[in-house]
Amino acid sequence: MSRILAFTSGPQDWKDLLADPVKQWKRGYSARTLAHCWEASDAFPPEVAQPFAISNEHLLAELTPILAVPEFKVCLPGGVRASQNDIFVLARSVAGAVVVMVEGKVNESFGPTVEAWRKDASAGKKTRLEFLSRTLGLESSPPALVRYQLLHRAASAIIVGEQYRAAAAVLVIHSFSPKKAGWRDYQSFMKLFGVDAQMGAVQRLGATSRIPIFGVWVAGDPKFLES
Repeated sequence: MSRILAFTSGPQDWKDLLADPVKQWKRGYSARTLAHCWEASDAFPPEVAQPFAISNEHLLAELTPILAVPEFKVCLPGGVRASQNDIFVLARSVAGAVVVMVEGKVNESFGPTVEAWRKDASAGKKTRLEFLSRTLGLESSPPALVRYQLLHRAASAIIVGEQYRAAAAVLVIHSFSPKKAGWRDYQSFMKLFGVDAQMGAVQRLGATSRIPIFGVWVAGDPKFLES
């Protein structure tokens, strides 16, 4: 059964869960940095907790993590590859369960644009993109230059949120990039929902998604880049 969990005893246990451990588990890269950062905290890392603590969103009030699962896969229609989220967090707030999907970044990109991803698109890809658009409450297909990874990571949060009957879902971009790599791509993604992205702020992604979905970009502690 794929949902039986094995608890970690430290950051090194995260390595075996990666799609390509040899390539991805390197000092200064997101997978290793994220593992060391999250294992060092008893709850949310401070920079992740802060935006929720100052937010006025009732659905996220008193948000507390219950469990976290590294490299959590969410199946999507129209293809064989799941969306592999860096961390899935099941949390609770005053409103009930909240699903948080965390995407860690250093200088890695958010992958191909929608235009590049759907080039010579198969029927399966068209089905998947239509599904993601519906899940996120978008009225039309995403613009060509939006990064595809941001779409399926946000949709993953909603899909799992529905499975847990969550009050809300959250996409967290946990960036350790000194140059804020990928910030412009995040801004373009947020504009799909009529939102001007702000760093360190919890922001609602529209009002027509299948459950309420929020986005937040946080800056990670650079000391973990050397871990």
